Amino acid sequence: MLRGMATVSFYADDLEAAKDWYTDLLGYAPYYTVPGGYYEFRIGDYQHELGIINREFAPAGAQNAPGGSILHWHVDDVQTSFDRLLALGAKEYEPITPRGDGFITASVVDPFGNILGIMQNPHYLEILSRP
Repeated sequence: MLRGMATVSFYADDLEAAKDWYTDLLGYAPYYTVPGGYYEFRIGDYQHELGIINREFAPAGAQNAPGGSILHWHVDDVQTSFDRLLALGAKEYEPITPRGDGFITASVVDPFGNILGIMQNPHYLEILSRP
């Protein structure tokens, strides 16, 4: 039934500042724009979609605070990535935590209130290396 992540949506009160922050973090600009409403980035080996959305379009009842699920993005070095996120103004949500068998996670809250998880995941690399 579930075939792959299509989009993760982050909301921001200051859409332009969020676009600029993620452009700085990722090293490239969004590839798709809806003026005043939405910026879309493609990320990583499978070009997963990260949407930055004007908070006024958030679902009814959405809270303006971190919570709920955490999507972890695979990174090659959790410490280096974590340090960069903090240097860009993100705040620690969960410290770097070894989970065993080569899994390491951490998460931050971006300056716009969204949780951004990072992880070293040996299964991700195993699947990526398959022909």
